[in-house]
Amino acid sequence: MSPDTGPLGGPFSVSTAEFPARAPQRLKVSFEFSPPRTEAAERTLWETVTRLAPLQPTFFSVTYGAGGSTRQRTHETVARLKKETGVDAAAHLTCVGATQGEIDEIARAYWNAGIRHVVALRGDPPSGMGGKYSPHPGGYANAAELIAGLKKIGPFQISAACYPEKHPDSADAKADLDNLKRKVDAGADRCITQFFFDADDFLRFRDSAAAAGVNAPIVPGSCRSRTSRASPRWRDYAAPRCRRGWPACSTASRRTSRRGA
Repeated sequence: MSPDTGPLGGPFSVSTAEFPARAPQRLKVSFEFSPPRTEAAERTLWETVTRLAPLQPTFFSVTYGAGGSTRQRTHETVARLKKETGVDAAAHLTCVGATQGEIDEIARAYWNAGIRHVVALRGDPPSGMGGKYSPHPGGYANAAELIAGLKKIGPFQISAACYPEKHPDSADAKADLDNLKRKVDAGADRCITQFFFDADDFLRFRDSAAAAGVNAPIVPGSCRSRTSRASPRWRDYAAPRCRRGWPACSTASRRTSRRGA
């Protein structure tokens, strides 16, 4: 994550004088984990956490499976991170597969466990990427509604998602920015991007968001694919430019580190 999260020359810009070439590293990062499914995965997770915690990340976050399939494991992992690492822990929460009352209950459980940071997302369709999204009956219709609902429960710190090359479900870039502004107006404190492969795409998006009245920091997100076996999944989740020319992106994906969005 870059500390320069505002438009060029805008209120969030950072003077180069504050970051001389030989100054100590001051960039802020966070790391995202999936809740472990097996004992071996759990050992790997906590070995990784032990190695990363000394970097003093801004926060660790833990994903939330489709339809809440990892609900309990997400809660247990976030609570343990909060208790044992001294690093702020954030829980992902989506609108998928639950009523507003059920989601509110999960949010209150996080609050009661001392978790004050939520990554609030609409979530993917239960049928998977490429399927048509429909709100759950009685549920939150989208991320903006979810964020507004969370803010009614308590003063959560909320991270939302954003898309330098627009979300696949958005009609165009303007509609995508309008949706992002609704999230921020509902109470999102920061917006974390989907991963991208061209820094200029991020910079243009950041400035377009500022021009559209999005007044929250825009934080670049990145993701690393470490094995060729992951490539088909990467293709499905990749930014539009990568989907259009997947072979050209495979090398770049291996050079990319992950923030977690």
